[in-house]
Amino acid sequence: MQQLQFEASWDKALAAKDRLNIEKIFDETKHQDYSGVLCTPIREAINHEEALLVTVLVHNFTDDPLRINNTRLLYSIHGEAIADEVFTLPALTIPPKMSMPWTFIFTKGSYKPQSSFKDGQLEIL
Repeated sequence: MQQLQFEASWDKALAAKDRLNIEKIFDETKHQDYSGVLCTPIREAINHEEALLVTVLVHNFTDDPLRINNTRLLYSIHGEAIADEVFTLPALTIPPKMSMPWTFIFTKGSYKPQSSFKDGQLEIL
């Protein structure tokens, strides 16, 4: 059965309102009939360095740990590729049958500027 886990720094720093929102999203999406890795959107933002921050709930529905090591991530909105980048995140390992929120940071210049980044989908390829 799928479980929700927070990385240690998230667990300490996450506001109660944000935690409740993530728990709600998890409850709504944890029973999907899927056997791979699926990302459920939480929020998108542009930070002070003009990087695109894509926060998702990463569901690892597989029987193997998920590691992001030289892994391509694609962020698209209504089928149009907005950001496509290769990530290596040694701090991120998601155990089997576990879901964890994470923010992926696409640096300025690595994404197509948009008036809005809402309704996007992040894929781990």
